[in-house]
Amino acid sequence: MRKWWKVLHWFIIINFVLGIFYGFFMVFFAVGGGRYPLWMRAIDIPVEVILKRRLYAIEAWVASAGLAVYLALTEFVPRILKEKGIVIEKKGE
Repeated sequence: MRKWWKVLHWFIIINFVLGIFYGFFMVFFAVGGGRYPLWMRAIDIPVEVILKRRLYAIEAWVASAGLAVYLALTEFVPRILKEKGIVIEKKGE
C-alpha cells in the first residue's frame, strides 16, 4: 500500500508543476501573440486579452502556492518535527 501513496504523491507534485508551466506558457507565449513580454504593445492590445493573460497568471500563482503548501505539509514539516524529536504516529503502523 505504501507504494501507491508514493505514486499518488508524485502524481500530485507533477500535476502542480505542469499547471505552473502551463500558466507561464499561456501568459508569455500563447495569449497576446508574441515571444516576449508585452512592454509598450500592452497599449494596443484589447482589454479582453490582457484580462485573459491575468487569469492565466493567477492560475500559475495558485498552482505555485498549492505546490508550496503541499510540499511544506508532506515533506518539510515531518522532517522538522523528526529532527526536534517529536514522534508522528502513522495509522496502521
